Amino acid sequence: MKIITLLRTCLVASATLLLVSCVTPITPVTPMTPITSRAPPKLLVFMVVDGLPQRQITAYRDQLAPDGFARFLDRGTWFANANYAHAFTVTAAGHAVMLTGAYPDRTGIIGNEWRNPETGAPVYNTEDPSATYIGHKTNAFDGTSPKNLRVQTVGDMLRAASPASKVIAISGKDRGAILPAGKSGTAYMYMAESGGFASSTHYMAQHPSWVTAYNAAKPADRYFKTEWQALLPEAAYARSLPDSQPWFGPAGGKLPMMMGVAADDMPGPMFYNAVMRSPFGDALTLGFARAAIAGEQLGQRGVPDILSVSLSSHDYINHAFSAESRLSHDHLLQLDRQLERFFADLDKTIGQGNYAVVLTADHGFMPAPEVLAAQGLPSGRLNAGQLLGRLNAGLEKRFGPLQGGKWAMGFSGSSLLLDKKQMAQAKLDPMLVAQEAKSLLLAEPAIAAAYTRAELLADSPPSALLFSALRKAWHPDVSGDVQYALKPNWMFASTSSVATHGSPYAYDTQVPLLVYAPSWYKPGSVETPVDMASMAPTLARLLGVARPPAAAAAVLPLQAP
Repeated sequence: MKIITLLRTCLVASATLLLVSCVTPITPVTPMTPITSRAPPKLLVFMVVDGLPQRQITAYRDQLAPDGFARFLDRGTWFANANYAHAFTVTAAGHAVMLTGAYPDRTGIIGNEWRNPETGAPVYNTEDPSATYIGHKTNAFDGTSPKNLRVQTVGDMLRAASPASKVIAISGKDRGAILPAGKSGTAYMYMAESGGFASSTHYMAQHPSWVTAYNAAKPADRYFKTEWQALLPEAAYARSLPDSQPWFGPAGGKLPMMMGVAADDMPGPMFYNAVMRSPFGDALTLGFARAAIAGEQLGQRGVPDILSVSLSSHDYINHAFSAESRLSHDHLLQLDRQLERFFADLDKTIGQGNYAVVLTADHGFMPAPEVLAAQGLPSGRLNAGQLLGRLNAGLEKRFGPLQGGKWAMGFSGSSLLLDKKQMAQAKLDPMLVAQEAKSLLLAEPAIAAAYTRAELLADSPPSALLFSALRKAWHPDVSGDVQYALKPNWMFASTSSVATHGSPYAYDTQVPLLVYAPSWYKPGSVETPVDMASMAPTLARLLGVARPPAAAAAVLPLQAP
């Protein structure tokens, strides 16, 4: 199977080079010919396919439609070796990097959730109790604003330079909309309660009429009791894993797949939640994007605008079935056809040559341990609760038991959070406790590397395994006391995910970076390694605005046509 062969190549290379080759810091590329001969695009369309690893694009290239992903590969600019440089590659962290040009050590978005370093209380990346969803119930920790994002985006720079410009961000996930929208854009997210899209009171008091009209039409309901059917004949999926793998779990997974529980006689929250885990979720998101272009007249008002569209369904499908499954394979092909139709609509609405499209991903995806084991590669699942129990037992053995507490409060992002109050009461040096916790972590068979707060703050950081990637994933005001990474092919056990992401290895860091802007950039493939943090300063330059202040990387090596 082609995709399995590609996967084996990367994994074997990772092990052979002692985990370094997939995470070596990328040297900034010297910018090429300045793009100054044309006015900025009327509309910059920034697209994210959540959880799309680079290997899937290359493995299925021969099955793509002429004008979906192939628009970029054949007539745009394709960066064949684009990687994130931070270690904890999860959705919120990646979405915060892309348009700020900054890693979690600057953005403060260290994960999807973390703990308050002083109290241990849970924190969600886009939570804001002062804001609520418009027309929908808002639960604790729901994402409603960019309050926790500590830096500015390309959209913020555009709005500062051109207040009439609009920045609209749309996603199936709150974090996929809020973080790209930045401080001065407007975010709309999918509501599993109703099957519609909503913003929050952080952005406005009430929705504009076009949003109300879109939701009133109940677009998700058209997929109730509709089957997700394979796009191609069965033989076309020989390079991916067959359906109904025994490790899919009790719910299984095969095509065709019905949308909506058979016993339900009308759409409800269970259906609205499930539909986002199918190609129909992308269709809804792209449909809302079309409504936004029409309703806000994006790219049609004489000033440049930004439309950010983060498509969430691929991530959900890969978590449930793995990126190597037929369901993921088919979903990518279904999305490819949807993109083809969306681009055709942009050609008609905005006009060819008037807009630019960038398509990428927030992270890649680790194969399921069962897939890796079949390749003869060491892999496994680590139980986080049991690991925490072993760490606390080891700390108690060294420093003594505690009354009504534990030395380690829990995991925070990709770090271990120690109880500062307990250490102060015991009059223990926090550095001593952290060093012991690090030693206990490194004694675990699944842990590749760990560094203490003191090491991460050192002026001269050690030249050691994964240090740079772990440092970029750690923020001194937000993260815990010992930052760590699992070994290749290991994941934390989950009741809902057969595969996941969040590592500093190539299967998680390498993502597509595709640009279609023939009026501004010469087409062609770029084999030179590039840093995903380079995207923000590149897009700022394209729009003719200042780069976001926290962006440090060089612009991408693009040439004028």
